[in-house]
Amino acid sequence: MQAQWPKRKIPINCAKTKCVALTFDDGPGEYTANLLDLLKKRNVRSTFFVVGQMVAEDRDGNLRRMVEDGHELGNHSWSHAQLTALSSSGIKAELARTQAIVKDRTGVTMQVMRPPYGSTDGRVAAESRREGLAQILWNVDTLDWRDRYASVVARRAAAATPGSIVLLHDIHRSTVAAVPSLISSFSRRGYTFVTVSELYGKRPAPGRKYTER
Repeated sequence: MQAQWPKRKIPINCAKTKCVALTFDDGPGEYTANLLDLLKKRNVRSTFFVVGQMVAEDRDGNLRRMVEDGHELGNHSWSHAQLTALSSSGIKAELARTQAIVKDRTGVTMQVMRPPYGSTDGRVAAESRREGLAQILWNVDTLDWRDRYASVVARRAAAATPGSIVLLHDIHRSTVAAVPSLISSFSRRGYTFVTVSELYGKRPAPGRKYTER
């Protein structure tokens, strides 16, 4: 049986509520546990697009905790390869191997993926569809991998509008340091933090590409 992250007692309707989806890529890493503490303290749900190799190296139980705390898990490939540069069989291996390790560690069959670098094409879409994975991109890029200043990351995230998907990375200390400020900023503006699937109100369609609600 597929494990599920805890559902809210009262479902969120993002067609009527100001919603924003915070998404974190490339982990779990050494700062992920601190991030999970911050999110739990503020009762914020998000989506983590995990890399299979990082899951294999994780010894801190971060993946299981993500599920227990109500976050959504997404597939970010096994090795963070540019999928469009691979053969169809290579794309399949990157996705399937990550699906398998996450299912083994948590019981969750992931339903969303994010192609590394946002690089996708018809073959990536086809393999994602075969794996039952919707392609989730973003419409707010904090560039936190390049500009590692918490204040800059928080300011860029604040450019989100209702229905936005915000790109962040939990492998950077500066990004985790930005989270309290950006949560406070969104909260003051009346936003509700949701997972990607909650943003759409239903399971996103496998293979289809999404950038915002």
